Amino acid sequence: MKMCRLRTSVLWVFAASLLGFAGVAPAAQSHETTSSTLCVMTYNLRFASPKPPNAWPDRRPLVRECIELVNPDVLGTQEGVYTQLKDLAVDLPQFDWIGLGRDGGSKGEFMAVFYRKSRLEPVAFDHFWLSDTPRVIGSSTWGNSNRRMVTWVRFRDRITQNEVFFINTHFDHEVQSAREKSSEAVRGFVQTLDPSLPVILVGDFNARAGANKSYEILTGDTFFHDTWITASQRQGEGLATFNGFKALAKDGSRIDWILTRGITKVLKSSIVDFTKEGKFPSDHLPVVAWLEIPNQSTR
Repeated sequence: MKMCRLRTSVLWVFAASLLGFAGVAPAAQSHETTSSTLCVMTYNLRFASPKPPNAWPDRRPLVRECIELVNPDVLGTQEGVYTQLKDLAVDLPQFDWIGLGRDGGSKGEFMAVFYRKSRLEPVAFDHFWLSDTPRVIGSSTWGNSNRRMVTWVRFRDRITQNEVFFINTHFDHEVQSAREKSSEAVRGFVQTLDPSLPVILVGDFNARAGANKSYEILTGDTFFHDTWITASQRQGEGLATFNGFKALAKDGSRIDWILTRGITKVLKSSIVDFTKEGKFPSDHLPVVAWLEIPNQSTR
């Protein structure tokens, strides 16, 4: 794979601007897990359109059932709008969530992070926009018409006391150069974080894993590792993660990823092909990974 190097000036400018921030076989649970195992899920919900045949009121119970089957500890969602996310919060009372609309406040789509309250405690969180002005709400300067952003949370595990950074994003679907700059921006941000803590990056990247420069930028020189590649077990081999509400494709086009930094053990990864009576909960399939978080007791 081509190794991608970022220009030092890009990283420095970006870091300086951010330092002011403080049927599924859910049997996915069949392998042995420990108290340090974290179940991570990413899911593009498809925004809450009222129009049939895939109106949100019809899809809502399917989304809930799919998430409950997987039973994640933390879930990054994309495209959800405020009313939709409030519905999920009602349907999944075991979770709390953090998010901000990409147009500010409750406006626009969210990169919401849902987390199991009994397992994880947020220590810090914030948001930034994928643009030349990352701290300007709703900013977009790379030719993309949709505003793109990141929501990140620093979590403490209530069981182990380990901490981890969780980053959720949604790259542009049209402009390749915007995707590449978004990858550079995310790399730049991660380099401002505490290097002793692991990082989990999830999202809809609108780019095929292993076949797009934006993926190479993130995984080049082993900056991030792709959990699908590093997993000891995989479920859903060959499935594309976009289904368009129509059919499962087996062309291997993974545009939804879970990447990690500082985590070397991935027990399992799954592309979840859950349907009910021929209906998909969303136009994307969720991706799940079971991660062994390194013990930080000696920190």
